[in-house]
Amino acid sequence: MITTTDLTKVYRSRGREVTALDGVDLHVREGEVYGVVGRSGAGKSTLIRCVNLLERPSSGTVTVAGQDLTALAGRGQRANAALRQARSRIGMVFQHFNLLSSRTVRDNIELPLEILGVSGKERTRKALELLDLVGLSAQAKAYPAQLSGGQKQRVGIARALAGDPKVLLSDEATSALDPETTRSILQLLRDLNRQLGLTVLLITHEMDVVKTICDSAALMKGGRVVESGTVSELLATPGSELAAELFPVGGEPSGPDRTVVDVTFHGEAATQPVISQLSRTYNIDISILGAAMDTVAGKQVGRMRIELPGRFEENVVPIGFLREQGLQVEVAAVADAVDSDGLQEAAGLAKDGAQ
Repeated sequence: MITTTDLTKVYRSRGREVTALDGVDLHVREGEVYGVVGRSGAGKSTLIRCVNLLERPSSGTVTVAGQDLTALAGRGQRANAALRQARSRIGMVFQHFNLLSSRTVRDNIELPLEILGVSGKERTRKALELLDLVGLSAQAKAYPAQLSGGQKQRVGIARALAGDPKVLLSDEATSALDPETTRSILQLLRDLNRQLGLTVLLITHEMDVVKTICDSAALMKGGRVVESGTVSELLATPGSELAAELFPVGGEPSGPDRTVVDVTFHGEAATQPVISQLSRTYNIDISILGAAMDTVAGKQVGRMRIELPGRFEENVVPIGFLREQGLQVEVAAVADAVDSDGLQEAAGLAKDGAQ
């Protein structure tokens, strides 16, 4: 539904160049909720503004619903009209609501329909229908100053849906809201995704947003996408930075001759007593140094950091047992064990032992 290819955006000011996007490739499938995460300055907001061409990319292409939007930019009056028409099928929700204080809630929702030339009667019908959809029927005649932050964002979402878009873009839509309101807005976005078949691309720096509603995610750093995939794929990827951010665990070896491993649980394995089975099977004492569990896409997922007694090479078989149960296992630390070359060799033995 949304594809960017080698997307680049360079800002030039007073002889200086700042590269906000550096060859970004992104693919968002139809009907999914896709989250782009990263620290401030990573290029997230520039990316989402390039998707609907509020920002013109310096190079690369943006394709939405099979239409190359970059091919429509700056190619004459007819092309610009086609670009405006294409944009009308892309809804945008902003961080700070961007509502007009002088217009009522209903009038704010009607604004994009006015621009599209929709008749007054049809505008009113559509606005009231959308207010009902977002749970604000009683606030139709209220003004933005009379609303809470969550209600303002619901108006912003209703306005974004006025043109019956197939794609909804969300730029940090929950970052100005309290946790409870954030959860309600995220649930609304997920409900709209399912009811209307919307494809949702959202920008966020909050990992809880990804865990709550995203089917897929990408991690941005320095204007580049450094990781991407479905959430379940990322959790199963050894060394995934995004998985570690989603489910952070910590802990160091408690003493010499200890092996610390990170275990990722997902699917059916998340509900099985695997650690207690390991302890009973091999008669070993296992220390849990940290754990993070949550529900992602309706399934329990999590990571756990455990400490095994003994050097790494003494734990090849127990680690192989964990992998046989369908768990992702990574060595986090080894106290007084082997050097780096020996560690790699032992890791290979553990993998072979699991097969």
